[in-house]
Amino acid sequence: FLPVPIAFGKVKEWKDGKYVDTDKDNIINNVDPLWTRKPTEITEEQYKEFYRELYPMSDDPLFSIHLNIDYPFHLTGILYFPKIHNNFEIQKNRIQLYSNQVFVTDQVEGIVPEYLTLLHGVIDSPDIPLNVSRSYLQSDSNVRKISSYITRKVADRLQELFNTMRSDYESKWDDLKIFIQYGILTDEKFAEKAPDFMLWKNVEGKYFTPKEYTEKVKEAQTDKNKTVVFLYVDDPEEKYTSLEAAKAKGYDVLWMDGQLDSHYINWYESKNKDTRFVRVDSDVIDKLIQKEEQIKMSLTEAQQELLTPVFESQMPKDEKIDYHISFEAMSPDEAPVVITQNEFMRRMKEMAAMGGGGMSQFYGQMPDHFTIAVNGNHPIVIDILSDVEKAYGDKLKTTTKKIDAAVAEEKRFEETVRSKKEEELTAEEKSMREELSKKVVTLRDERNERLREIGSENKLVKQIIDLALLTNGMLKGKNLTDFIQRSISLIEK
Repeated sequence: FLPVPIAFGKVKEWKDGKYVDTDKDNIINNVDPLWTRKPTEITEEQYKEFYRELYPMSDDPLFSIHLNIDYPFHLTGILYFPKIHNNFEIQKNRIQLYSNQVFVTDQVEGIVPEYLTLLHGVIDSPDIPLNVSRSYLQSDSNVRKISSYITRKVADRLQELFNTMRSDYESKWDDLKIFIQYGILTDEKFAEKAPDFMLWKNVEGKYFTPKEYTEKVKEAQTDKNKTVVFLYVDDPEEKYTSLEAAKAKGYDVLWMDGQLDSHYINWYESKNKDTRFVRVDSDVIDKLIQKEEQIKMSLTEAQQELLTPVFESQMPKDEKIDYHISFEAMSPDEAPVVITQNEFMRRMKEMAAMGGGGMSQFYGQMPDHFTIAVNGNHPIVIDILSDVEKAYGDKLKTTTKKIDAAVAEEKRFEETVRSKKEEELTAEEKSMREELSKKVVTLRDERNERLREIGSENKLVKQIIDLALLTNGMLKGKNLTDFIQRSISLIEK
């Protein structure tokens, strides 16, 4: 794009079966690039043709921004929003910097904000100092003004497209999303302008600004603490059961499967204190958005204690995953077992996978944590309790009475020494406390060991846990084969 024509040989033409030189000089540079012309003189197709000239192997861009300013600095150029295929690291550094049409560099991080390195195109300015360090560039007043101008121009263009061609803007949103999220997360000035053209997509494929969506869901999805809860799913097919349970409650669910969604969610929650994002599989349906009214649990605490080792005996074994049992008060119509994953822990691990620093790296090294939530109101669970009590026999009542008596004795002792500090206890009192505690532990261990034996032989317990794992796409290999064979045997019975 040098402004002086450069001739390299002559233009050739086909004559008498071969190429021969003509008298016309072969000009190999474009002395009149598109960015030097007025935007009013350029068609949309010409913008696309110029993009193909710059990037011959790329898809057509989403749209372009023509830069043209004479004061307080001189800058022209054309920036393009490329189609980003979720590999934005590879797409960086595609902006070419020129000075009076002389190519300088395509390393423009010190000149444009970090997130704008995702854009493609050309910037031409004689006011950018050349051949200096990045730290000097960042302290140069003209560079700071240019950076601010480009940010404002990009935001204004996005707002213009949203206001004037919203349906077209929405159709391109899936490609724009990662760019806009990156800008919000890394540039405060851009983040201030972004709420009016940032979009959220729900599972129905409809688009909303954050403000529009909050208005849509706040009546049904405000919890007892006056917090608006935004439910979302990363994979509607994989999380189908949890998604349908949320929809059956009348909740709307966002579709958030982007690389930066976890970072963006954290950012949004920090700026909007009365809101919270919760993935639909992070808890049982009645606890995703907690209301004042609560379902009562059929199982007593004592019955839950009996069933805990029974279900523990059939827990999945995986070195990379920690499972724990939780009994939940759910509708009898819900599944007997639901697999959930804590929202906070999962989000931290996702951020760590994306290169998040600080505590997210710490969480990234930890195993995944899943909860096996047992529906304490489901008829199958009640039947399992009955089968366990029957299999244990009369000895269960006897052992439970011994445990209750030992616990009561331990409590009475604790009451008698409550007023004493640890150093004031006599050797005899310390010995007594230890014996009473040991007695309770021994009796419980004895009962739990028998309950685990009973549970390990209960195919129904294994079956409903495997059903929950299957629903979450977590049942594979031999475990899946065993589940199928067990299912056949249960049907045959």
